[in-house]
Amino acid sequence: MRDTFRPRGTRPPGARRTRPAPGPLRAVPLPSARCLALALSIIFALATPLPLAAQHAAPPVLEFPEPGLDDAAAYADYRTRFHRDAAGNAVQVYLDARSGRVVHVWANALNESAGFTARDPSGRPATVAWGGPGATVSDAGGRRSFEYMLESSAPVELGHFLLGSMRVERDFQYAGLHLRPFDAPPFHPPELGRLIDAVERLDEAEQRAHLALLGAAGPGELRARLMPALSIADVGGEAVLRVEQPYLDGRHRMVLEIAVDRARATLEPTGGGAVVRAREAGPVRFRVRVSTDAPSLAPLTRREIFNADFLRFLDDERAAAERALAVPEAMRGEEERATILRFRRLEREVRAAELLAYREKLMAGMPNYATYFGRDVLMTALMMEPVWTPEMLEHVVASVLRKLSPNGEVSHEEALGGQAIRENAVVYAELVERYLRGAGGDTLLDRAREVLARLGAVRENYRMIDDDYQFPVVAARYLADPSIPAERKRGFLAAPAREDGEPRLALLLRNLEHVARTTAAYTADPEPANLIGFPKRDARHWFSGSWRDSGPGYANGRFAFDVNAVWAPHALAAAESILASLRAMGYDLDDLERLAPGLGGGRLAAYATRPESLREAVRVWRGAARHFEVTLDVAEVERRVSARLSAMGEAERAHGDRVLRADPLDGKELTFLALALDSAGRPIPVASTDPAMALFLDDVAGEILAGRADVERALRPLRIFELPYPVGLLIDGVGPVATNDAFAGREVWEAFDRDRYHSPATIWGREVNLLLLGLARQIERAVRPDGSVADPALAPFVRTLATTLRRVLDAVEASGLQHAELWSYRIDEEGVHPARYPTSTDIQLWNATDLAVRYRLARLPPLDIVSVRP
Repeated sequence: MRDTFRPRGTRPPGARRTRPAPGPLRAVPLPSARCLALALSIIFALATPLPLAAQHAAPPVLEFPEPGLDDAAAYADYRTRFHRDAAGNAVQVYLDARSGRVVHVWANALNESAGFTARDPSGRPATVAWGGPGATVSDAGGRRSFEYMLESSAPVELGHFLLGSMRVERDFQYAGLHLRPFDAPPFHPPELGRLIDAVERLDEAEQRAHLALLGAAGPGELRARLMPALSIADVGGEAVLRVEQPYLDGRHRMVLEIAVDRARATLEPTGGGAVVRAREAGPVRFRVRVSTDAPSLAPLTRREIFNADFLRFLDDERAAAERALAVPEAMRGEEERATILRFRRLEREVRAAELLAYREKLMAGMPNYATYFGRDVLMTALMMEPVWTPEMLEHVVASVLRKLSPNGEVSHEEALGGQAIRENAVVYAELVERYLRGAGGDTLLDRAREVLARLGAVRENYRMIDDDYQFPVVAARYLADPSIPAERKRGFLAAPAREDGEPRLALLLRNLEHVARTTAAYTADPEPANLIGFPKRDARHWFSGSWRDSGPGYANGRFAFDVNAVWAPHALAAAESILASLRAMGYDLDDLERLAPGLGGGRLAAYATRPESLREAVRVWRGAARHFEVTLDVAEVERRVSARLSAMGEAERAHGDRVLRADPLDGKELTFLALALDSAGRPIPVASTDPAMALFLDDVAGEILAGRADVERALRPLRIFELPYPVGLLIDGVGPVATNDAFAGREVWEAFDRDRYHSPATIWGREVNLLLLGLARQIERAVRPDGSVADPALAPFVRTLATTLRRVLDAVEASGLQHAELWSYRIDEEGVHPARYPTSTDIQLWNATDLAVRYRLARLPPLDIVSVRP
């Protein structure tokens, strides 16, 4: 699930502690491992620092905020840099002065991180800054290292060292544990302690067998692995603090080193870490070095990611920028400056995409999601299709099929490394507890040993629903691509998806059967109760099982608009396309039955035998949007918006009142598509950006030209995007808010106020790009190459689309945050100001889709109605 935490403050609780007298650290014998866990947060033990390997420079690939591209004020006290390690894997370092947290995220095969907190002598978060322009990296002896310099204007105390999984670091911060005093009880995932407790409860012989699988002599050794071991040693002219953290299974370890020049600074131990002081006036400087023995990934180059036409577009933009740079700065006009900035932003986004793209998988984003997410990669594949190579679709389809569940469900997220150990620890502990209760005998112990033997095995999460229906759409695009030879497609489908040797086509058919089976009830009886619903979370709430996956993301709705009105009908249409492609490639029903035994008795086989029944299912599901339609007259809109404003702060009320007084509806009723239906099938009146998905996927202009839709009805759901918030979704200078809850009740407002991740306080880059790409696609379908309208009846349609596109584009560009995963804003007496969302991911896979937006807009013909060029 995406995060919902918002930092509540930066001052760590608790008073300063008395610092022990400086001196060399010594290993101190402890009475027991349990005493170790309860009494100390960190072990200090003498150890030899890692040997230095041959190093080479690794300048930042990206840096935020970047002068000229980013508003530094919007970033507050947050700074970040991205580098590549010696194997080409991305390494991100971020400095968060609001909390004093310094975190290194290593986008390798284990999704690792290493973090610590820096505080000044008063216990407040210390302000640390980059101590040099770049970093150095090395690779030797099976370990890769990354190092760089930091500096501070005052003494710095370091603590809260946490090495291992980025997911653990994320949870550590979400719980606010990085704000606690350094002498607070040590943190480690409770699941790991539960595993060790379970081992201790076994009889002596069985316990030895289980410990052997983890390479441990006893439970005490396992408990020692829960916490990093620290030492301080003099190495040459440096004093080095070494922090070492093994994985619980003993197979991998990370090491963090902090080093100072002993002639210029001191490094002294404290109860929970160390303090760095300058010997003379001036800044405190220290070297940070992180190393790992985790496996690396194989990065993709831009020529493997982007197609030739896009790279020509990028080269043209580069050449234009070089011509503009050749103009003396004092003589550059607005056009030259805009050209330079446009290319800088394009190049930055290309580099972001490269940092997230690997042969094994595409990562969702950094720092928070440096791993595979099914939805993120599928949405990105659809949006990037105009600029990607065909091979990229193969990477995507292969990665999804490799992780498909036995029921044909798409994995939402993979758990790697420390997070996989954490999740497998829960499985192990439950098996042992059931065995000790006498529930299953030796079979349970056999299974528990199997889990321990592969404690770091990757785990998949299948809780989400939307990605199950997105996958067929992507697979259909690949199979229908005429530029890919049929023999290549056949070879790709026949290849094994994973180690068990099952061919990719068999798994694809399994997903299509899942889609056919789960859509059958509504196809037979198109009533709201038969739509695809979320499972229950508790007696009163439904689990948000689609992209708005925070607690209140769907306003406690059971049936989501995006799942039912967008993805389900498109998944069925994709199934029709896939079956047609397979027939064209020479596959008959017997071939499919041989690949997927049992298919002949399923619904997919019935669709393959009777294609007209599948076309009817598509027709039925395309009508599902009618259940979500909400219409309010002007008086009702004013009444509900006024009620919502009464629960807001003074500045927000004043802004909303100004919007209402301007009469944005111009006397017309308001119609929008609800975010979700409640458990009774009634629309929950929350407007959202989700109709942008339909605009992106549907061929609205084609339907109008074919006489199957009229212009007025087609435009009705789009009006919400250009109306000003809190009547519509758009905030000038910021962008379209994710939701507008003004038409709902207090319970919905309060839920979004508590959890703002998908609330009216956020703007999502993914949704912005979906909307812009959808608008551009519809315009392309409605105009001729010279920019004239293909049919006079389409003129109002094109004019509205182009106007909306221009307004949204202007708003998000003015925010300066359109590259971010999401952003927010604040309202005061001076107006509305964009702001970086505190937990926003710095580079996000589906935000790299801005590249497709820029490419597509640049290729729109010059319209004779209104200009939409960026």
